[in-house]
Amino acid sequence: MPFVRVDLLEGKSADYLAGLGEAVYDAMRATLNVPADDRFQVIAEHKPGTLFIDERYLGIQRSAECVLIQVTLNAGRSVQMKKDFYRAVADGLQARLGLRREDVFISLVEVVKENWSFGNGEAQYADP
Repeated sequence: MPFVRVDLLEGKSADYLAGLGEAVYDAMRATLNVPADDRFQVIAEHKPGTLFIDERYLGIQRSAECVLIQVTLNAGRSVQMKKDFYRAVADGLQARLGLRREDVFISLVEVVKENWSFGNGEAQYADP
């Protein structure tokens, strides 16, 4: 059950924002074994001066188009699965939206299963 948050500067169309979410979801399904109908995303736009992204960290030239993608998910995926996910997201956003691969920043936050509640005030993944 990944929970995705995407942050970017304001000003993109609804279609662009939808494309961001779809590209991330497609990459999760293809590389991280995320099942169908497991899509929980927040896409937040920010005013100029409220989103700070280093333009040159690790020698990668980022532009004002850079998007920050944070995925909270259950722990346990292999390093190779994570690498495949990063590449699939960057490739998908480039193909779908023309977003430069340099402008795709991804962070994974791994949690244990009992840290989720999907509703009803219950911990559906916790051991009985």
